[in-house]
Amino acid sequence: MRILLIEDDQNVADFIIKGLNEHNHVVDHQVDGKDGLFLATTEDYDVLIVDRMLPGIDGLTIIRTLRASQINTSIIILSAMADVEQRVEGLQSGADDYLVKPFAFSELLARVEILSKRQTAEHQVTELTVADLKVDLLSHKVTRAGQNIELLATEYRLLEYMMQHAGQIVSRTMLLEHVWDYHFDPQTNVIDVHMSRLRKKIDKQFDFPLINTVRGAGYVLRAPEKTNQ
Repeated sequence: MRILLIEDDQNVADFIIKGLNEHNHVVDHQVDGKDGLFLATTEDYDVLIVDRMLPGIDGLTIIRTLRASQINTSIIILSAMADVEQRVEGLQSGADDYLVKPFAFSELLARVEILSKRQTAEHQVTELTVADLKVDLLSHKVTRAGQNIELLATEYRLLEYMMQHAGQIVSRTMLLEHVWDYHFDPQTNVIDVHMSRLRKKIDKQFDFPLINTVRGAGYVLRAPEKTNQ
């Protein structure tokens, strides 16, 4: 699960990040409301955890802005403001849950996982298709032009991410962070090796390539443009 934490208290943030990482969740952290809002509108997250009182832009303004932009990612408010009226105001701003500080990490984790499962159930897509390439997200079955394609685990994760972002240029850094959860020098050749293997399986035996290199930018998976005869 990928989570965005917007929290300006570093001690609280460290506590949350450590706990979520121990449960195999990836956490991006911002201390400033403006920076947090930027990430929330430009990146994909399963859950947002937002402090109510923040520098730059306060938490409720962040939430209202996201909802006005039709961004429906699940949101949990963290706040020391515990009055009923304050909690109601937070929920009415568009948050899905409200947790009062201080809190037990086990409760935060339970709420995060419940919201993630709820959102997945509401927006579940079971198949991705680009041209004649199909990926079944439930069985992990991959076919192209009706032929089964056997992929290793990493190759499958790479293809699934590319399919989820079909038509968009995906940078090396994005692939490292989302497929491998790496945060190091993007000059590593791990992407090149796996992309080469994936292309041999996905493109080599078929009529047209789907995975294309965009020099200096990354890769894009897309169907070929139709031409008028």
